[in-house]
Amino acid sequence: MQKRIGVLWIGFLGVLLPLYAFSASPKASEGQTLVIVLKNGKQQSFAMADVARIEFQGAPSTAAAAPGDLPSRGHFLGKWALGTGNGDDFYVTLEASGDASKNIGSVHHGTWTVVNGEAHITWDEGSYDAIRRVGSKWEKFWYPDASFSGKPNNVTGAEHIESKPI
Repeated sequence: MQKRIGVLWIGFLGVLLPLYAFSASPKASEGQTLVIVLKNGKQQSFAMADVARIEFQGAPSTAAAAPGDLPSRGHFLGKWALGTGNGDDFYVTLEASGDASKNIGSVHHGTWTVVNGEAHITWDEGSYDAIRRVGSKWEKFWYPDASFSGKPNNVTGAEHIESKPI
């Protein structure tokens, strides 16, 4: 049941958050309305010019994050210490160019991008790492394929040890 509620919240936010982002511009909100439709079919409209923000009471903290609360691309730039899964760390550097490098394995190069506030790294040798916030900490999720979802093969700590300016 909780999983269904979480999926429902994410779907609900998937509709409202783009509206929120679109409404951030004063020109975008002129003449625009926000319509809330309840399960019973009742609806209420609000002029976007009158909406200051949208809040979700009791929403899970990951679903309640506003677009401005997600870390930007610049947050991930620099050197990260990521766990290997056997108690050791390896080091990953994320460059402004979108290149990634690591000091482990036979192939050290990859590329990275930010998706929904997390860094997705695609390594040239075919593995994939995601650096994502879990509560107040950062963790590295390793996936054998490019899905960046589902059950990862390994989850370890991630620490941003050296920032780089943009």
